[in-house]
Amino acid sequence: MIGISLAKKMVAEMGMGMSMRAGSSGYLEMHPERKITFFQNPYIVGITFAAGLGGLLFGYDTGVVSGALLYIKEDFELVRNSSFIQEVIVGMALIGAIFGAAIGGVINDHLGRKTATIIADICFGAGSVIMGLAGNPYVIIFGRFLVGLGVGSASVTAPVYIAEVSPSEIRGGLVSANTLMITAGQFLSFIVNYGLTRVPGTWRWMLGLSGFPAVLQFVLISFLPESPRWLYMKNRREEAILVLSKIYSSPRLEDEIKILDDLLLQEPESKASVKYTDVFTNKEIRVAFTFGAGLQALQQFAGISIIMYYSPTIIQMAGFKSNQSALFLSLIVSGMNAAGTILGIYLIDLAGRKKLALGSLSGVLVSLIILSTSCYLMGHGNTGQTLGWIAILGLALYILFFAPGMGPVPWTVNSEIYPEEYRGLCGGMSATVNWICSVIMSTSFLSVVDAIGLGESFIILLVVSVIAIVFVIFLMPETKGLTFEEVAYIWKERAYGRDKTTASLAEKEALSS
Repeated sequence: MIGISLAKKMVAEMGMGMSMRAGSSGYLEMHPERKITFFQNPYIVGITFAAGLGGLLFGYDTGVVSGALLYIKEDFELVRNSSFIQEVIVGMALIGAIFGAAIGGVINDHLGRKTATIIADICFGAGSVIMGLAGNPYVIIFGRFLVGLGVGSASVTAPVYIAEVSPSEIRGGLVSANTLMITAGQFLSFIVNYGLTRVPGTWRWMLGLSGFPAVLQFVLISFLPESPRWLYMKNRREEAILVLSKIYSSPRLEDEIKILDDLLLQEPESKASVKYTDVFTNKEIRVAFTFGAGLQALQQFAGISIIMYYSPTIIQMAGFKSNQSALFLSLIVSGMNAAGTILGIYLIDLAGRKKLALGSLSGVLVSLIILSTSCYLMGHGNTGQTLGWIAILGLALYILFFAPGMGPVPWTVNSEIYPEEYRGLCGGMSATVNWICSVIMSTSFLSVVDAIGLGESFIILLVVSVIAIVFVIFLMPETKGLTFEEVAYIWKERAYGRDKTTASLAEKEALSS
C-alpha cells in the first residue's frame, strides 16, 4: 500500500506504541473488533439494495432489447430490412446514457446522490411508457433515449452512493452488489423475453415492464438518507453525523467523524471551485482519470455490450434459427452472468481488484479463442451443429469469466479512486467514456460482421483483451481495503513522485497517530 505501508514502517521505527490513526487501512488491523461484516448492518444492506435498483433498471433496459428486437423486426418492415435501424434501436439507449452519465455527474455533485436517483427514475418511467405505446420505430428510438438518460445517471450515482455509505473493508463487495443488480436485471430481461414469446404485443410488454422497478425505487429512495460524505462536502455536518451513526457504532463512529472533519478543514476552497478543466490541468486528478476512463473503455472494447445485446442474434448466426431457441440459450448465458457476478462480490475484497481483473481477462482471452475459431470455421464453409455448440460454449465461458472481474471491477475502482470533491464529476466522465465505447461497439457490430465475418469480428475482441491485460498489469494499483484518503496518496505519488508527496504524507500520518 503506497504511502500507508511507509507510514506504518515509520511508526514502528519511531517506537510509537499508539494505535494506528483512524483513516488508514492499518487502523482496522489494530482494531479488528471494529470491522463490519457484509450482512452485519441491515441499514447498509437496505441502502445498497434500494440504490442498486438503479442497477436492476440499468441491466433490464440494456438487456431486454436483445429479445424485443426479434419481434420488433416482425412488426416493422423498416426494421426488418435495415441493420442500421436495428443498431440505432439498440444503441439509442446507450447514446442517452452518454448524456445521462455526463449530466448525472454534475447533478451528483450539486444536488446530491438522492436527487440524481430520483431524476433517473423519472427518465426510466417515462421512457418505458413511451416504448410500450409506440406506434412506429422512431417513437421506440425516442423512448430508448429517455431510458438511456436514466441508465447513464444510474451508472454514475449508484456506485458512488453505495461506496460513500460503505465501510472500507466491505466497500468492494457492496459496490459489486450493484453490478449484481445489473446482471440480475439482464437475467430478468431474458426471463421476461422468453416468457412473453407467445403473448400478443410481445415487444411492447418487454419494453414497458421496466416502469415498475422505477416506481419501486422512487418510493424507496424517498426514505433513504443522502450520502454522509456529500453532506459533509456541503457543510451539513449534523445531518451527516446522523447518517454515520446508523452505519458505525462507538468508538469507530467518533473516528470516522474525525476523518471527515479533517477533510473539511483541509480543502474547503477546492470543494467550492471544482470544474471540468481541473480534470486535465490538475496532474494527480488527470492521472487517476486517465486510468479510470481507460479501464472503462477496455471493459467495453473487450466486447461485453456485443455479447449481452446481441447474444440471441449471435446464437441464430451459429445455427439455432428459431426465436424461442435463441432466447432460451441466451437466458442460460445471462444466468451465468448473474452467477459469475455473485462470485465477484465474494472475491473482490478477498483477492483484490487487480488479481480479479487479470484472472477475468485471462479467461475472456481463452473464451474468445474458442468463439472466434468456431465462428470463423462456420463462416468459411464448415457446417454442422457441433461447431454451433462450440460457439455457444465459447459464449458461455466468456460471460462466466467476464462477470466476476471485468464486470464489477471498473465500476468499483471508479467509485473509489477520485478525491471527494471530484468523485461525482470524474465518475460521470469515466461512465460517459464507458457509454461512448458501448455505443461504438453496439452500433457497429452488425455492420462489421457484414463486412468481415463473425469469426473475424471476435478476433478483434481477442486482440483488445490482450491489450487490456497489459494495461492492468502495468497501470492498475490495488485499492483493496484502502480508505479513500489512502487511495488519493497513490495518485499523488504517481503524479509527483514519492519524495514530493508520499513520504511527507506518510510522515504526517505517523506523527499524528
